[in-house]
Amino acid sequence: MSTDVNLYEKWMALRASEKGLRGLELSNRLGVSECELYASAIGKTAGDVSSTRLVADWTELLKKLPQLGKVKAVTRSPDAVIECEGTYDNVEFFGMMGQSVSSIDLRIFVNRWRYGFAFREETRRGTSQGLAFFDASGRAVHKLFLRPETDRQAFDTLVREYTPADVVSPPVIEAEELSPPAKPDAEVDVAGLRKAWLEMTDTHEFFGLLRKFGVARTQALRLVGDDLSRPTSRTSLEDVLRAVAGKDLPIMVFVGNRGVIQIHSGAIHKVAPMGDWVNVLDPGFDLHVRTSGVASAWVVRKPTADGDVTSLELYTEDGEQLVHVVGKRHTGETENPTWREIVTSLPRPVA
Repeated sequence: MSTDVNLYEKWMALRASEKGLRGLELSNRLGVSECELYASAIGKTAGDVSSTRLVADWTELLKKLPQLGKVKAVTRSPDAVIECEGTYDNVEFFGMMGQSVSSIDLRIFVNRWRYGFAFREETRRGTSQGLAFFDASGRAVHKLFLRPETDRQAFDTLVREYTPADVVSPPVIEAEELSPPAKPDAEVDVAGLRKAWLEMTDTHEFFGLLRKFGVARTQALRLVGDDLSRPTSRTSLEDVLRAVAGKDLPIMVFVGNRGVIQIHSGAIHKVAPMGDWVNVLDPGFDLHVRTSGVASAWVVRKPTADGDVTSLELYTEDGEQLVHVVGKRHTGETENPTWREIVTSLPRPVA
């Protein structure tokens, strides 16, 4: 935890002078984690941001989020943000893994959730309230914002329930966990990897395949063969979004971090690039992806019991998945051929 007793004042000053900066950008500028910013706002009544520390079994708190009704759920990494309005529902946990299967569609890795806050923030559009959750390194894993339709009484009750009666120790920010180094290519059983890939009957088997052969995602994409995975332009996401926008061609967009993956399912309409960012700005759904954060992009084919599934997958320099886009389909359905044509026709990157 930062020992800077003036952190809150510095945050408010920077926030006032550069109004377009978001939480992560503000914390980066101040050299602290976003969690530390929220911790500095505990009990503040005079400034534009105040917060309340929450202490909970996060699985139990998350199971109560359906009581809030409609909210805006936001998940981000440094270079991608997904925002969906809707409700949490069908919240279930299977050990440390959970899900919300509803208009807010999440896959939750709750062992990564460490700190939580309720917050109030004064913005140009009025007062914003919500909840923010962070991992051990102080990076945000998930946030929710109240909407006019939200049950405010249920929100206040939830906050009171998880506000500790006694003062708790400030967050202890740990160094960000690094991904283990990839196995050298020469040590990978490429023939076995390819055989196992071709034998998949469900896309979820991919993660077990990575563990079995001890390979990183982008390493598997490089080694498995061009007929199953090939590189495409780093700017291909905008091409794909424009190709499907305004058409009756629903897609699924996955954006996440180590604590949660958030999914949007449906058609998209307004694609609006702005500077370094590719954006989708639709009612109830926003997507923001920083183009300079894309180190590689791949056209990927995975076999399933219902036929091949084609995806566009974008990765960062350190091999973390930035965005994953597939055509929407249900179990038992084959992939939309129009979607497949759009993705498979993407060009190879220019050397």
